Amino acid sequence: MSRVKQCFVNLEKSGKKALIPYITAGDPSPDYTVTMMNSLVDSGADIIEVGMPFSDPMADGPVIQLACERSLAAGTNVKKVLQIIKEFRRNNQQTPIVLMGYLNPIEFYGYQNFADAAKEAGVDGVLLVDLTPEEATDVVECFRDNEIDLIYLLSPTTTPERAKKICDLASGYVYYVSVKGVTGSAELDVESVKQHVDSLRTITSLPIGVGFGIRDAKTASAVSKCADGVIVGSVLVNAIAENKESQKEFIADALKAILSPMRDEMDA
Repeated sequence: MSRVKQCFVNLEKSGKKALIPYITAGDPSPDYTVTMMNSLVDSGADIIEVGMPFSDPMADGPVIQLACERSLAAGTNVKKVLQIIKEFRRNNQQTPIVLMGYLNPIEFYGYQNFADAAKEAGVDGVLLVDLTPEEATDVVECFRDNEIDLIYLLSPTTTPERAKKICDLASGYVYYVSVKGVTGSAELDVESVKQHVDSLRTITSLPIGVGFGIRDAKTASAVSKCADGVIVGSVLVNAIAENKESQKEFIADALKAILSPMRDEMDA
C-alpha cells in the first residue's frame, strides 16, 4: 500500500481529515526547505505538497508565482528538488510527499528518468497541472511502474463525464479546485464546495482534497467536514515571502503559527 493510501486509511480509522500544506521547494533558499517541511509535520501536516518551481506557473496567483521566481533565482531545479526530498527522507519515512508542478521541466528531464529518480528520492505522488488525460497514457505508466500516484486537478467547471475520465486515471487522491481562478484568488463558498464534492463522490472512491482559497482555521474546519483533505498553499507561501530575509527557524515558526490552529480546529 502506498504511503498516500495508507495515510488516508489511517485518518479514516481515527475519524480525522488530511491536512495538506503546500510550499515551493527552494523558496527562499534550497537550504531552508527541509527545515520548513519538518515544521509542517510538527504542526500536524499529514501529506506535504512540494512545488517544483517553474518560470510560467499559469494556475498560480501572484504569491506562488513570486515564490517560483525566488526559488529559481536561488538556483533550484528539478534535480535540486529531488535532493531536498531525499534529505527530508533521512529522518522521515512516514509523511507522504507529493510533487506539484508543470510538464515542461519534467519533459526536459525525461518522464522515465524523472519517475525513476523521484522513486529513489522518496516521492509518493506527482501532480502535473498541465498534463491532460488525453496526453497522459505513456506518462501514467512511468509513474505506476514506480508506485508513484498521479494526482489530478478537478475544477467547478469540469463536466461529470470528464471528471469520470480523469478520476479513472488518477490514484492517491484527487484535488478539487474550489474556485474559478488561480491560487489565492477568491473567497471560498463552502456550500458550493460541498455540492461539488458530493457529486464527485458518485463517480470516484478516491479521497477528495480541496484547495485554493483556504486561508484560516475556520475555513479549513468547514471544508474538512465535506472533504477528505484540506490543501493550504498561498497563505503559507505568503508567510515565507514576508519573512524571506529571516533565519529558516523563524520562518518555520511562522508556518507553524498558521498551520497548527488549522489542525486543532479540524480535529475539534
